[in-house]
Amino acid sequence: MGDCFIQKSDKKFLLIKHAAELVTCAGPAPKAGAAMAEMGIITDGALLAQDGKIIWVGKTDELPEVDQAQCEIVDAAGRCVLPGFVDSHTHLVFGGYRADEFFWRLGGLPYLEILERGGGILNTVKATRQATKEELKALGRQRLDAMLAMGVTTVEGKSGYGLDSETELRQLAVMDELNREHPVDVVPTFMGAHAIPPDYKGRTDEYVDFIIDEVLPAVAEQGVAVFCDVFCEKGIFSIEQSRRILTAAKALGLKAKLHADEIVSLGGAELAADLGACSADHLLQASDAGISALGTSGTVATILPMTAFCLREPYARARTMIDSGTAVALATDYNPGSCFSHSIPLVAALAATQLGMTAAEIVNALTINGAAAVGAAHRVGSLEVGKEADLVLLEYPSHQFLVYHAGMNIVSKVIKHGKVVWDKIC
Repeated sequence: MGDCFIQKSDKKFLLIKHAAELVTCAGPAPKAGAAMAEMGIITDGALLAQDGKIIWVGKTDELPEVDQAQCEIVDAAGRCVLPGFVDSHTHLVFGGYRADEFFWRLGGLPYLEILERGGGILNTVKATRQATKEELKALGRQRLDAMLAMGVTTVEGKSGYGLDSETELRQLAVMDELNREHPVDVVPTFMGAHAIPPDYKGRTDEYVDFIIDEVLPAVAEQGVAVFCDVFCEKGIFSIEQSRRILTAAKALGLKAKLHADEIVSLGGAELAADLGACSADHLLQASDAGISALGTSGTVATILPMTAFCLREPYARARTMIDSGTAVALATDYNPGSCFSHSIPLVAALAATQLGMTAAEIVNALTINGAAAVGAAHRVGSLEVGKEADLVLLEYPSHQFLVYHAGMNIVSKVIKHGKVVWDKIC
């Protein structure tokens, strides 16, 4: 007995009934400011899906008639039912590990100094370049399995560990295949502007030209990536260099994301808002002006509290962002360096204890706002008619246990496209 993956049922309908709480997160997407407190809880809730799409949501005693012989029936008595979690910022396809560097940082060595010594991202670049497509895919599948067990049904994955054309395209191809083969939906992001490769040291503008002139057209032709992201940071890519890359990417049909204001307040949040980026991520050092710009632009502020935790850095000002009308998402930033964890429970705990977010805000940040941060809120992230039946059942009757049972995985079942795909006990 133990964790296991389920062979998908051939039933036409999915019927969820008697949920202690059915949390819909329905409404305009993303939820911004005060609206993040609104979850839409239905007690003794029920849900009906047909062919993977939700066709009815309400109370159990109001269920429409349906031939239950055609239904996969899940009795959710004593359980809380939530939309599947959306982890909207990860770097899940990579080779090699960097355990030593974790302890170097704890010893006081700054991140940028590690990078300047040829460590950090460049260590992973070397290992990823050497890995075959099959090796990267096997690793990616293992990681997706572990994410699914924590209730993640959609995940964003970034390239950025090639810093060349061949490896970047290989990472994206792996994500595309995993998206088609694995229950978890993978949203691929091209992030060739993740660091400066050694052969371009001191020639950042030339590397930007290389990305724009050679790599981006190849990425667009491959047709896998949905987004383009840039590590906009002092000593990495400047505001103007980041603008050039993202403008070129948008011209090729890719949507914009931005690693913004993580280490210093550079103006990344303002740039993301100005470009109409789908999300601005990290934001530990975002200025008041940057936060205000995000609130008025509709760009989602994606907060990554586990990275601040692992780096022992001040946390992003999520409370200020929400109170100023910004839509906030939460994500793990799973990667081999600054945050080697995909723990949704730890994200939730840190959001409550360190970011000052309420349980309702945390749920919305992990579902509908995470979906908006990957451009998918029209189809996932909430439980309402017309959307995909991606759901999580908790072991407890209330969403509050996500934080209350601190740091523990309390997911009991995961449903994807209307089928039970993972069960803690089976």
